[in-house]
Amino acid sequence: MITVKIGKSEIGYSWPVFFIAEAGVNHNGRLDLALKLVDAAADAGANAVKFQTWKAEQVVTGGGEMAEYQKKNTGKTESQLEMLKEIELDERFYDSIVARCKKRNIIFLSTPHGHIKSADFLHKLGVPAFKIGSGDLTNQPFLEHIAKFRKPMIVSTGMATLKEIKDAMKWIKRAGNDKIVFLHCTTNYPCPFEGVNLGAMQTMMKALPSVLVGYSDHTEGSLVSTMAVALGACVIEKHLTLNKNTEGPDHKASSNPEELRIAIQAIRNIPIIMGRNIKQPVPSEKKIALITRKSIVSLRPIKRGERFTEKNLGIKRPGNGVSPRYYQSLLGKLAKKDIKNDSLIQSGDW
Repeated sequence: MITVKIGKSEIGYSWPVFFIAEAGVNHNGRLDLALKLVDAAADAGANAVKFQTWKAEQVVTGGGEMAEYQKKNTGKTESQLEMLKEIELDERFYDSIVARCKKRNIIFLSTPHGHIKSADFLHKLGVPAFKIGSGDLTNQPFLEHIAKFRKPMIVSTGMATLKEIKDAMKWIKRAGNDKIVFLHCTTNYPCPFEGVNLGAMQTMMKALPSVLVGYSDHTEGSLVSTMAVALGACVIEKHLTLNKNTEGPDHKASSNPEELRIAIQAIRNIPIIMGRNIKQPVPSEKKIALITRKSIVSLRPIKRGERFTEKNLGIKRPGNGVSPRYYQSLLGKLAKKDIKNDSLIQSGDW
């Protein structure tokens, strides 16, 4: 089985789900909020908390427009450059954030949106893996540059075709890195159910057997994340905010700490619910079976030497006598002893 290791966590289809709490830009550029997001992610039970790294000028030109969901969620219409400057995470804050992650025993990750310079900054910072946003799936020079760090790469695939995903995989592997997890996702915040298309995640699993596949969830609630895990996703990423009403582009489409905790708990219960794929009674059923299953019983007093017939044998609870599966074979046999009315037939009675 394919596995990828990030920190002390093994990621793979036979391992517990690796859950990434996407703090993203929900710190609004403030260190105190960033640290609170680390705490909230750790308290909710996430394996990792992920931020986003850039300097606004590295990401977009001055003429770049905000996405429609950003306009809707912020209630503003400004350039994307202006918006990004307002929520940029100061490089001076990273040491404090990483230290808080270590203290809370949660993995620090960040998406390098600022192209090569952001990637190099995070590499020097010592990130154990790289999370690549959907917008850079077709950015061949960027993917090849990060691949050469030989660290695991978790790559989102929103807006992508299967061919584009295969091309990205080829570039990364050709650069010498096969530690890849692709995340199916839909680039919409929040994503309505009709845009989820979890069947595409299963298509990716079949079409990309040499890498791992998970799901980046932009829907509201925990239903889709739990469905994705039940269908085989080995990584789940979900946005986290401290308050959905805070001003900013992603808060409204994010889970609050309690919602995230509920989602993670539901996901952690899935392997328990799925069990071992063997159809057999669980321990608690064995006692219940003695009560609710049925046995062959006497319908009236039966004398020694009398034949068993449909008139003197019936089927009733409890289930600790001879199973009804032997009913037909008992008909016509002779009773070896007297049997009282309404008694369980035992193996020595014929």
